[in-house]
Amino acid sequence: MATTTDLQAIDRLEEKVKQLIGMIETLRADRSKALDSAARLERELDAATTRISELESQTVEATTLREERETIRNRVVEIISHIDKLNL
Repeated sequence: MATTTDLQAIDRLEEKVKQLIGMIETLRADRSKALDSAARLERELDAATTRISELESQTVEATTLREERETIRNRVVEIISHIDKLNL
């Protein structure tokens, strides 16, 4: 027959197993949340990277347009200068 001490040891073991099961469930839930968060952050990073790329492209385009505007302005000033010379 099992003694009271043997049953107490089994009860303690059962309690520890239940605690471990609870810890495993908590860790699984935490892992799931962490994976969801990582996936969300990866999507945000991808969106930010895309936005940065778009902004870099727009910056290059704006620089090109400024250079073209300056070229056109210089040509207009030159044409006006020629016109002024013709009126003399």
